[in-house]
Amino acid sequence: MYRFLLSRQWVILTLLALVLIPVMVQLGFWQLHRHQDRVAHNELIAAGLAADPVPVTELTGTGRQPERDDLYRRVTATGVYDTDGEVVVRRRTAADGRSIGYFVLTPLVRPDGTALLVNRGWVPGGPDQRAFPDVPPAPEGTVTVTGRLRPDETSASTGITVRGELPDRQVMLVNSEQRAEALGRPVLGGYVELTETSPPPPKDRLAEQVPEPDHSGIGAHLAYAVQWWLFAAAVPVGWVVLVRREVRDRHAADRREARDAGGDAPGPDPALAASGGGAAH
Repeated sequence: MYRFLLSRQWVILTLLALVLIPVMVQLGFWQLHRHQDRVAHNELIAAGLAADPVPVTELTGTGRQPERDDLYRRVTATGVYDTDGEVVVRRRTAADGRSIGYFVLTPLVRPDGTALLVNRGWVPGGPDQRAFPDVPPAPEGTVTVTGRLRPDETSASTGITVRGELPDRQVMLVNSEQRAEALGRPVLGGYVELTETSPPPPKDRLAEQVPEPDHSGIGAHLAYAVQWWLFAAAVPVGWVVLVRREVRDRHAADRREARDAGGDAPGPDPALAASGGGAAH
């Protein structure tokens, strides 16, 4: 009765099912790992934001990038802003997630001559994107800044590709190595998203600060993992259902054939049956 499983159609269907099951299981684990990575990343951000500020040189230095475990750690640095070395970073989004403008990137020159790149915040763009935008002036004199430590941006990490020549004092990436070459002085690895300045400048001289990174959402990766595993479990169940249906249909077809064959067999002559057979006469 199960010889039909050796037919070409059923062999292909069975092989397809055997391939789909491990693939779906693997996809489920892939989504589970993405969920775990997201949770770990959120915990890393939360720990960094909650930690007490430390001097920036404890976590980075010239020719050295911040460690992954130190990302979003709050750091402090004291120095004087180098407004001549200030640039804006093109095509950056405001806190509303829609408005496109610029980040204001200003080097803070420390007493030892090294510079720290400080993202002072976001400003809107003007009608001419090649013109330098209106930027709140950096505080004068010696200041102490506090902010979130971030690593250098690269094309690989951001997906941003620099094409063609950029307008004067505009860049596409926040990169300490590139700015060190332009400034002609050593620059600490990474940069700082400004959150506080001491002494505080007037509010009308502040750019829109970069908001804290979202570290509450975990996405739907765990739900996707469960979904893939349910699909994997459904494949053998579906295969069994199809086999049982095929067996039932074949049984039904055999019964119909037997019934049709029985209806074609010659029966008694109706005239003889009416006369009692006629043989007694």
